[in-house]
Amino acid sequence: MQTIEIIGAIIGLLYLYLEYKANKWLWPVGVLMPVVYVWIFFQSKFYADMGINVYYFFASIYGWVRWTKHQTEGDELPISHTPRHYILPLSVIGSALFAIIAFILIRFTDSPVPYGDSFTTALSILGMWLLAHKYVEQWWFWFVVNFISCGLYVWKGLYPTSILFAIYSVISVFGYFKWKRMMAGSQAMKNETDGSLVKS
Repeated sequence: MQTIEIIGAIIGLLYLYLEYKANKWLWPVGVLMPVVYVWIFFQSKFYADMGINVYYFFASIYGWVRWTKHQTEGDELPISHTPRHYILPLSVIGSALFAIIAFILIRFTDSPVPYGDSFTTALSILGMWLLAHKYVEQWWFWFVVNFISCGLYVWKGLYPTSILFAIYSVISVFGYFKWKRMMAGSQAMKNETDGSLVKS
């Protein structure tokens, strides 16, 4: 088990580096990574985490198409804040996902941590959607997911995976501020371009 965990951790670190740089190649890596983690989490009975990696697989394809589409149209998808009118729908959807997943895990599986597993899974679903839209707040979702997951994986004895998620937790904070700087830089460049067009 530890060999495949180490492979998954290496792929995960590459994915995180590309996400930190807001590089579109994070998505092909994101397609590969879930395949490894479906196996890891199935063996460890983290069924919700296994299921979320199936979602990651398809969400990565969606994100890849979305980011690439903007680049082929000559306008890179900008990093931005999550619109305020999304806050209530995201809260409702997240709560509903948590309740449904927890019910399924308690009723139909032998998951040892149904509430922790369902909570991180619900947040991960939302975080992946935010990432696909390049909203900077996705990093805070991942910080919470990674921090809680790290503790769960230590408890389960998945030490290489827990180390990976501890690193994820720290880099989530740096990633947020990195994206904020990139967003501010892009906005400043846009303002300069708009100003030049007005003057001309």
